[in-house]
Amino acid sequence: MGARAGRTDGASRRAAPDGAAPAPEPPAGAAEHAGPVTLQDVARAAGVHYSTVSRALDPAQAWRVGGATRQHVETVAQQMGYRRHLGASGLKRGRTHTVAVIVADLGNPFIAPVLRGIANRLEESGLMPLITETQDDPARLARVLNHVVERRVDAVIVTAARLGNAPILLDIAHRRIPLLLADRNVPQTGLPSCTHDNDAGGTLAARHLLDLGHRHLVQLPGPQDVSSFVDRGAAFSRAVAAAGAVELELGDAARIPSLREGQRLARLLLARGPNRPTAVFAQNDLIALGALEVFGDAGLRCPADISVVGYDDLPQVDRVTPPLTTVRLHGDELGRLVGEMTVAAIAAPDRPPSSLTLPPRLMVRASAAAPPG
Repeated sequence: MGARAGRTDGASRRAAPDGAAPAPEPPAGAAEHAGPVTLQDVARAAGVHYSTVSRALDPAQAWRVGGATRQHVETVAQQMGYRRHLGASGLKRGRTHTVAVIVADLGNPFIAPVLRGIANRLEESGLMPLITETQDDPARLARVLNHVVERRVDAVIVTAARLGNAPILLDIAHRRIPLLLADRNVPQTGLPSCTHDNDAGGTLAARHLLDLGHRHLVQLPGPQDVSSFVDRGAAFSRAVAAAGAVELELGDAARIPSLREGQRLARLLLARGPNRPTAVFAQNDLIALGALEVFGDAGLRCPADISVVGYDDLPQVDRVTPPLTTVRLHGDELGRLVGEMTVAAIAAPDRPPSSLTLPPRLMVRASAAAPPG
């Protein structure tokens, strides 16, 4: 068997077309390698021990290898097309490098920036989000949670929790799997959460309408077993009562925070006859957009006849007619922060991160004005 020719001066070159710079020779054995490149292949090509390559290419162990050697190994691995086998490395540490992210409704525009913020932060730490939804069905959350836990994810982020889901959330948390809540909190669980200050947001909406001169107001509520809607609604009511204004009780709430439910609640309001309020606080933008459609079909002008304030500041609500006054929630920032909390919880499962609350901001546009007359 003939011996493979080695480099004699470190400058071996492949043949190149006329006028082109010759390409560098790949590491020995790379060109003829069949199948996935292994750590052993990289070690042979780099001329170092297998354990050195293993440490150099592992972000958690790379500090144990000298800088020059680590750079050499990384260069050789890149030239050979080596890719880390996360499954194999995860088996050694009991990790899968995956995080389950459970959302209520993938069709809700609010969730997209939240997911982007989560994914960007997790990927910085070599973690892959596995995203699934409950379709805002509280009974489905238990099935989804058990399903993702069976896949041995490293952590779970839940943005779809309702207050009645406390038992299943605690059951999962007792299995010593890092479990974090985002956007919707379930306070009785004591789980770490990253949410918006819905109390402050509801107060902002009420004060804006009160400052415009409204004294007869109504809310179009979201689901009353979701903490964010409960909190912003209660804060709105307190601010209206403190101002001596009148809040009409609609007597119903959205089953899910959707455009269709906003239409249903708006029809319910109009069915009350002429003694309607002059201002409406819709507890999310989808409900507000549904209500605006119904009001327009009924011949009501917004804001000349009725003012509307939403909540979330969804993409494009500044481009509807009229542009929607709303309370902004920073979805991308919330996602990034809960991603940061998740990374910390995985690294130190016995030290759960502290909960975070983000401040809201009122976006004043054209859908709210002084009451008629």
